[in-house]
Amino acid sequence: MIIDTHTHIFPEQVKQDRSGYFDNEPEFKLLYNSPKADICNVVDLLKSMDRHRVDISIICGFPWRTPQFTEQNNDFIIELVQQHPDRLKGLACFDATWEGAADETLRCINAGLCGAGELAFYLSGIDKKALASLEPVMTVLRQKGNLPCMIHTNEPVGHKYPGKTPITLEQIYTLAKTFPENKIILAHWGGGIFLYNTMKKETKGVLKNIWYDTAASPFLYDSQIYDVAADAGIMEKILLGTDFPLLSPDRYYKDIDNSNINGFQKEQILGKNAALIYE
Repeated sequence: MIIDTHTHIFPEQVKQDRSGYFDNEPEFKLLYNSPKADICNVVDLLKSMDRHRVDISIICGFPWRTPQFTEQNNDFIIELVQQHPDRLKGLACFDATWEGAADETLRCINAGLCGAGELAFYLSGIDKKALASLEPVMTVLRQKGNLPCMIHTNEPVGHKYPGKTPITLEQIYTLAKTFPENKIILAHWGGGIFLYNTMKKETKGVLKNIWYDTAASPFLYDSQIYDVAADAGIMEKILLGTDFPLLSPDRYYKDIDNSNINGFQKEQILGKNAALIYE
């Protein structure tokens, strides 16, 4: 089974005219102002899934600042999950600093979604204010069966690109320490923090409830990133995530095949690990 744990779907009106959603939404404009930034609907996703043998996709919207946009996008995700229960699972997405974030989390979970994400702090990084805003959301997720929360992270060095946040490894590590009982999925390989799983003291315990998705990996890393992850001892924590429509799944399959990991480890990444989280 292949499970893509990181995809983005927008209502049709957003796809048809994204410019109408730029006002008071600097994060959305940052990522989608360029016409090269694809916006796709569920038909596009299902066609891609069929083409690339993906059995299940985890879908989410965008962390809008405008509550109305948030609720509309989440309602759309809920509707799609209800229409395609065998193919799609959904995450509640919102601006975590919104005072209604915890209530929206609960509303969406009660409507059938299976966690929260992709939550992002594109302009600030995961600072103290961000951690405080996450607390009520993380509480709801724990109370509803310790459902996962996917959070945008990125490497703190290297080339710049839209959506690269001013995040530090210390902030990511503090996130893990702040919510030790929550299941947290760090997008984009967790900015590389998984490497510290090789340390002899403390870090293995701090990172025990952390998973890492592969979103944008072909843009960011050589295929040997999978070998490095295997050496770090985290193969049961890696989840295939394409960031669809950013990249198609076959780009990830190629990198995985070009690595030196074994067949079982490939199966773990492609779906076995995700099946345990989203069971």
